[in-house]
Amino acid sequence: MPAWFWYAVLAAVLYGAHQIFTRMAADHIGEGLGGFVVEATAALSILVYLAFLSMASRWDQKSSLSGVMYSVLTGVCVGAGTIAFFLLFQKGGPLSSVPAILAGGAAIMVIAGILFFHETASWQRLLGIALAITGLFLLRR
Repeated sequence: MPAWFWYAVLAAVLYGAHQIFTRMAADHIGEGLGGFVVEATAALSILVYLAFLSMASRWDQKSSLSGVMYSVLTGVCVGAGTIAFFLLFQKGGPLSSVPAILAGGAAIMVIAGILFFHETASWQRLLGIALAITGLFLLRR
């Protein structure tokens, strides 16, 4: 089993729980304030992780201008995406639509991997893109 597998499982569980809790919160808080609370809590969680690394003498955090700029762009996408999910749920979108939405994002990642990172365009990946896009269209019903 690859070394990254259990991190993938953990990330899947945490992001699944993230959407469940966002759905639960959406009826009780505005999208802007809710998004801010989500992202501020995420930032605090990461700050605690960095403090742990520092205190455990395990600090190995490199940085560069390009790394910081791409991280800023990531943060903008995460923040705007969080607001979009709050709005989706506030407007009556079902929690069950999230997997298809995330699959659409996965299709974008596969396309980027093939075009920009020279990953293999296997038939399985291309089928995954087609199925993800089909899933997004099926949400309209």
